[in-house]
Amino acid sequence: MRGKTSLRLAAAASLLILTSTGCGVTGSASSTSGSAAAGPIEDMRILVPNTPGGGYDTTARRAAKVMQDTGIASNIEVFNLAGAGGTVGLARVVNEKGNGDLGMLMGLGVVGASYTNDSPAKLTDTTPLAKLIEEPGAIMVPKDSPYQTIEDLVEAWKQDPSKLSVGGGSSPGGPDHLLPMQLAQAVGIDPKDVNFVSYDGGGDLLPAILGNKIGFAASGAGEYIEQIETGDIRVLATSGEERLEGVDAPTFKEAGIDLVFTNWRGIVAPPQIEDADRQEWIDALEKMHATPEWKQELKNNGWTDAFVTGDEFKTFLTEQDQRVEDVLSELGL
Repeated sequence: MRGKTSLRLAAAASLLILTSTGCGVTGSASSTSGSAAAGPIEDMRILVPNTPGGGYDTTARRAAKVMQDTGIASNIEVFNLAGAGGTVGLARVVNEKGNGDLGMLMGLGVVGASYTNDSPAKLTDTTPLAKLIEEPGAIMVPKDSPYQTIEDLVEAWKQDPSKLSVGGGSSPGGPDHLLPMQLAQAVGIDPKDVNFVSYDGGGDLLPAILGNKIGFAASGAGEYIEQIETGDIRVLATSGEERLEGVDAPTFKEAGIDLVFTNWRGIVAPPQIEDADRQEWIDALEKMHATPEWKQELKNNGWTDAFVTGDEFKTFLTEQDQRVEDVLSELGL
């Protein structure tokens, strides 16, 4: 960086826009990680591979804001490059070989999309930096939905799975797709009969929920906290081991459904970046992770701290790629 950072098989937005005036790669020379202590890292760029308002976008902008507010970094640009479930952005990152200024916020959805879209660009081609958070999924309906409980929804869904559409902010293979497919399997519905409608991120999914364009939605509750708090969206159940703080809804297990499912998000960089650039990204993210401001963001958004970096994150990505393939094969998808 020239300017100076579960899926579990058994179970497996308006925000401050932080942009800089420059949109290209900086021309300053790379420096060692030790010099990061001398002042804030400058001119970082974070690519979000889907539309504004979704989970990747929220996470990227919250992380950027914390780093700027705490003086870890300055002049951060967060920008969106949506398409094909995140694989358009992935291709951009893979093609930016050696660009140590660029990072991409990604997660389970990009793993799935790279598999189902048969993308020539693979996450294994990138430079893993850090896994940031995990979060459970949620089953949600608009306030005027006839379904008051997860039991109501499941009963109606089982009667005619193809009639009751489910929307998600990821392409097939992503978390918002895998969650309802595994839920269907858990309650005795053939996943092949599920009518899944794919939206390119939570920002696109939100109006579909509020506009009653789908029967229900499967996504992370953190993306819709404002609408949940106002009552415009009702959460019927969440997919974690424990209840989601601040959300008045049972877990699947509490509702008698044997399913636990967790999504995650992290940051990768282009291939072949300098070791010093890689370490500066990691150093900056580690500093961010240690701040009270980031801990508050975790609480505010219902995220679970899942911070790992470097080689450990690389191993995790390899495992996730295989698990997504295994889940899709098991579900016959």
